[in-house]
Amino acid sequence: MKRLGLAWQILIGLILGIAVGAIFYGNPSTTTYLQPIGTIFIRLIKMIVIPIVISSIIVGVAGVGDIKKLGKLGGKTILYFEIITTIAIIVGLLAANLIHPGTGINMSSLNKGDISGYLSTTKEVKTHSMADTLVNIVPANLFDSLVRGDMLAIIFFSVFFGLGIAAIGEKGKPVLNFFEGTASAMFYVTNQIMKFAPLGVFALIGVTVSTFGVSSLIPLSKLIVTVYGTMIFFVIVVLGLVARFFGINIFNLFKILKDELILAYSTASSETVLPKLIEKMERFGCPKAITSFVIPTGYSFNLDGSTLYQALAAIFIAQMYGIHLSIGQQISLMLVLMVTSKGIAGVPGVSFVVLLATLGTVGIPLEGLAFIAGIDRLLDMARTAVNVVGNSLAAIVMSKSEKQYDEDKGAAYLNEINGRKTVLEK
Repeated sequence: MKRLGLAWQILIGLILGIAVGAIFYGNPSTTTYLQPIGTIFIRLIKMIVIPIVISSIIVGVAGVGDIKKLGKLGGKTILYFEIITTIAIIVGLLAANLIHPGTGINMSSLNKGDISGYLSTTKEVKTHSMADTLVNIVPANLFDSLVRGDMLAIIFFSVFFGLGIAAIGEKGKPVLNFFEGTASAMFYVTNQIMKFAPLGVFALIGVTVSTFGVSSLIPLSKLIVTVYGTMIFFVIVVLGLVARFFGINIFNLFKILKDELILAYSTASSETVLPKLIEKMERFGCPKAITSFVIPTGYSFNLDGSTLYQALAAIFIAQMYGIHLSIGQQISLMLVLMVTSKGIAGVPGVSFVVLLATLGTVGIPLEGLAFIAGIDRLLDMARTAVNVVGNSLAAIVMSKSEKQYDEDKGAAYLNEINGRKTVLEK
């Protein structure tokens, strides 16, 4: 196994997990033995995410040292995120209207999943406005934010702490050295944890397949194909055109992120690849100050795959119930999704919670979500991979727009990925 790359190891773990889950479908022993392995892997990732984000942002911001530059970068980043996620919502709406995945579905043939666990969270979301989101960015208690994993509040503190270190000059050097050492140590820990990834993927996918079974996918196959096809279109065409505009080939980005994409897809968790995304985008020529700010922020504001899915799933449920949504209602749906998808980023099962908080505003029955709960894991895998591509590209776009992208470093890393020698090596 050591001779195989991480991507191949994870892929083998994924295939074996599906096979074991299918063979032992409905057997509770599968969950009993495999779930702890998957849970340990996810916990290992969660354990390292916050220390890496804090140390990387503090080091990066201290390197910039100018609040005006940082403010300009922040404003430009949020604007870019809003444009791209809005396009994702529009693409999802168009796909649902063109393909009609929910038309003709026999609801009696579908199994209902349990969505009660999301309802309590939804009650809070309905009153969660953009103003509330902005207020909650500022932490009242940093340690409480750390415990809850409130990423926006953590980013806010880290940015100001980094500016403080830069402002005090030489006095701040020992503190800066501490966080530089912390970042380096945590990236080493990340590489060690990634060796456990194939086993973690095997366990997580095995539990999923053994619980829901392959047969649960058949009645909703049209929805699955539509979601996957639309997301592939969005990544290759929409994000591909954005990448092309900034001088990047989207397929080169796929090559660089192949390990992370397979891991994110298999675990349906963006957190599993956050540390490696930051590391790889820096190696690809993006400066630490931009990468360490843009990628963690994108985890809350730039969920392209999630917003696309939410728009498509809302129309799917309406079609399933035979409800016709007018252009005005669909525009209202788009505007609501633009707000709610930002306001609760980071909440477990975020796409389900957003949909539960949104469907009622345009007269779509909330109960419709219970029919797709069983396949949500499979759809979540796809939208997670799209989120990873979108946030990685955002770091490159912001680096290029700030004229801080290192072309030579990027070309050298791409050559290394392709197994070619650079000009200097020759």
